[in-house]
Amino acid sequence: MKVNFKASGRLLLAPCLAVALGAAARAQQPQAATQPQATQPAAPKTAAEALARYERAFAAAADPRQKFFLLTKLAATAVEAGEAERAKAYARDLLARAPEMRQDWNYGNAVHVGNLVLGRVALAAGDAAEAKRLLLEAGNTPGSPQLNSFGPNMRLAKELLEKGERDAVVRYLDAVARFWKAKTNRIDDWKAAIARGETPDFGPNLDVQFTTWRFQKWEKLQP
Repeated sequence: MKVNFKASGRLLLAPCLAVALGAAARAQQPQAATQPQATQPAAPKTAAEALARYERAFAAAADPRQKFFLLTKLAATAVEAGEAERAKAYARDLLARAPEMRQDWNYGNAVHVGNLVLGRVALAAGDAAEAKRLLLEAGNTPGSPQLNSFGPNMRLAKELLEKGERDAVVRYLDAVARFWKAKTNRIDDWKAAIARGETPDFGPNLDVQFTTWRFQKWEKLQP
């Protein structure tokens, strides 16, 4: 049988030619621009950095409820950052808005944090009487989902105890026991320690409500 080598060669060459031409055509096509992946900003490392982030989010917010929420963060974070005047301004604004937000889930947090911030600023300025009054105002909060679970902040109470103001702190503990029912035993232990003339170990309750910036989901607050 005769084999037509010319025809066979053409048959073998055709697929190779098609592959080569296709590769050349693809090489001449403009490459699609690669889009850089969006990166989330790094979490702040200090209260001062967190305060700046909250301030930007507050300036960009339009919803009154979101501003109310952010003011709670601003007041607490400002006092932690050592910005007494800004803390005082934010706390006053927060408490001024609170009466119109009684149905908001954050209302109890606002009453608690706003008064504690003003109390800490007052005590730092040497006004223990005003600090005691504000501690009791903070204790008059109706509670909130967060307060009911984690309890009250005890930083101002501890600072007052260290100045010998035991009665006000005991009254504060009695007030917060209304909403922190799951931890009444802890409150009883604290009161017993105070009665012995000791300053209790308040543990994480020295920080609750005031260092929440450490756990903030910052991507949700980007303007």
